[in-house]
Amino acid sequence: MTLDYSKFRDLSPFELKDTLISLASSKADRVMLNAGRGNPNFLATLPRAAFFLLGQYALAEARLSLSYLSPGLGGTVRIEGIEARFDRFIESNEDKEEAALLGHALSYVRDQMGLPADTFLVEMVEGILGCYYPTPPRMLTLSEKIVGQYVLREMVGGRISLDSTDFFATEGGTAAMAYVFNSLKQNDLIKKGDKVAIGMPIFSPYIEIPQLEEYGLEVVPVQADPSLDWQYPESELEKLRDPAVKMFFCVNPSNPPSVKMNDASLEKIASIVKDRPDLMILTDDVYGTFADGFRSLYAICPRNTILVYSFSKYFGATGWRLGVIGMHKDNAIDARLAQLPADAKAALAKRYSSLTTDSADLKFIDRLVADSRAVALNHTAGLSTPQQVQMVLFSLFALMDHEGRYKATLKSVIRRREAALYHELGVAPSEDANAVDYYTLIDLEDTCRALYGEEFAQWMLKRASTGEILFRIADETGIVLLPGAGFGATRPSARASLANLNEFQYAAIGRSLRKMVEEYHAEFVKPQA
Repeated sequence: MTLDYSKFRDLSPFELKDTLISLASSKADRVMLNAGRGNPNFLATLPRAAFFLLGQYALAEARLSLSYLSPGLGGTVRIEGIEARFDRFIESNEDKEEAALLGHALSYVRDQMGLPADTFLVEMVEGILGCYYPTPPRMLTLSEKIVGQYVLREMVGGRISLDSTDFFATEGGTAAMAYVFNSLKQNDLIKKGDKVAIGMPIFSPYIEIPQLEEYGLEVVPVQADPSLDWQYPESELEKLRDPAVKMFFCVNPSNPPSVKMNDASLEKIASIVKDRPDLMILTDDVYGTFADGFRSLYAICPRNTILVYSFSKYFGATGWRLGVIGMHKDNAIDARLAQLPADAKAALAKRYSSLTTDSADLKFIDRLVADSRAVALNHTAGLSTPQQVQMVLFSLFALMDHEGRYKATLKSVIRRREAALYHELGVAPSEDANAVDYYTLIDLEDTCRALYGEEFAQWMLKRASTGEILFRIADETGIVLLPGAGFGATRPSARASLANLNEFQYAAIGRSLRKMVEEYHAEFVKPQA
């Protein structure tokens, strides 16, 4: 019996995903291939091994105090002699690769960054033991410097000094998004009815959050053009000149086209910001570490830009929930707070009165921290300290990879998977120097045109309007792809992650999709026979 796929047309994004998975997994004799989710199937093992070995050292340090009371009891870490004790521990584990990483990490922190080795070791030991509240709550002091150096090297190529940027450690990019939207609203920087521009296609929550009742924002789409290799046309970026547009949200490199903004787009936005110094920008750069020579909007508009970065994809750490928000110490958002009307300032002074008697000097990034814990719990705010330690070890692992071997390996894996998919599909993948290929958008029109010509492509576009194709793919082949429309794409397309399956499985996806197109083509030519 043939399913009526049209009944699924009006599902919500979550219902749609669950329905696709249900259809794809409905046959017991078939393996579901879920290419719809971006969770990678690769992960950085060495910095994790270093984390677990550091935990053993930390326990040994804790056992130096109070252990006479009970074999299971430890005490406060002693800073005196800690560097020498650490060196002996590393020597005793010299056969382990992760011990070498820890030893090199201490050398890098001390000799390259000029940070005090003993203070660093105490922060890492106490952090991994989780025996104190995060202090400062925004981020542990030396952890902020180390993670900041990694993020700025990758996002701005060293064009902005470490001392110019504040970082707030968050529970991944997800929490960063939620915190930023909430604090913008709480601080009267965005209000119901305000216009916000969103660079599309984009990670769907950036489209959905502004539409929630508590925000009620008007979305102005800034649409990337597939015929321009998914760059923003100048005419679309010109929308940012509208003074009614309070903020611009973008993911760079984009999700799902996986293309970084080219220099022309970056410079265009910089010129608009020069004319509109009040424009606020949030750039989510989680995929920036997969690109060569990446430049964030934070590199060219630091005063106006909130930088969000997550460790989840590059290090295969979605379950760790590790991310940061970065803001320039001299920023336009703080300047806007200073320009709020007197009644708004009075209300905010009351809101933050438990933190300071002079809320006018409270920076937006510190308001983010307080708002993340409903202000009253600010004293216990902050990302858990073991999470911050793992973030530091990921950062040091990347900072010390001078030859870029880890990045080169990941890029090679992803691009081999892309090649396998498109080879079996029978079309060539796009050749674009700005593409990072974490995802791919399979364009229905372009694919059908390449395989069987213009007339068939136009016929398929009409079939796409029925909403059946992705559901039929899931039902008949066990493959889950997500509709590009859910990410703000204007052309019928399917998003496939190139990070969460193995190469032979992407080849199988390509073959299955080609077979499906052949079946549609047979239907197309049948009346003409």
